[in-house]
Amino acid sequence: MRIKPRLPDANLKIVLRPMRGLSTRKSLGELVYDNLRQAIVRGDLAPGTRLVESRIAGAQGISRTPVREAIRKLERERFIERLPRGGFGVLGLNRQDIIETFGIRSVLEGYAARLAALNYQADDLKPLEAKVDEFERLLRRNQLRGLPDVNTQFHDLLYALSRSPRLVGMIDALRDHIFRFRQIILRDARQARVSNDDHRLILEHIRRRDAEGVERLVREHILRGQEMVLKTFDRSLE
Repeated sequence: MRIKPRLPDANLKIVLRPMRGLSTRKSLGELVYDNLRQAIVRGDLAPGTRLVESRIAGAQGISRTPVREAIRKLERERFIERLPRGGFGVLGLNRQDIIETFGIRSVLEGYAARLAALNYQADDLKPLEAKVDEFERLLRRNQLRGLPDVNTQFHDLLYALSRSPRLVGMIDALRDHIFRFRQIILRDARQARVSNDDHRLILEHIRRRDAEGVERLVREHILRGQEMVLKTFDRSLE
């Protein structure tokens, strides 16, 4: 079961960045796509929000052509779906999406951690240790909104230690969907602390070059997150 569109049209002038005056090599369609995708991923455009090409174009002060290009790409990537009465709706999560994404993550990221344990060099772990400490400071200050970004930075650094660009690319393909899940997991301070404790353990196993142990630990870490997201999803259906 998927969350159905239920919200009114978004107040796009509030949730989207202005397009005019931007200096970039990206096409206008790519900029609109980035803008909408980030608004969806960060929850500014909530599941069920209705999107209409003409209103997006008006809010951004641009023609409908680049908006149409962005909409098509978002539809292909399953961030939005076409509505029977016109326009598009921001897709929420369904149980299969959650199970599938976390299952893929557990395999890919577990393998990345295994390679990191085998390939890391002397000073490679210092940036990861700094992210664990930064996460802890945010927790102590109860600044939970900043946790998903720091968590993502930790995992990005971990993937890079695999020294496998192809593997990192495969993980990055799930990046935005993973971020949506992280926001659910890390809004709970207790669960956020468990997550950071896991990160400390992951670093200990990598430091000992325990490839098998760290792969198992990362898989357990990810599947624990899946359990929490599924519980949140099930409560939303009650």
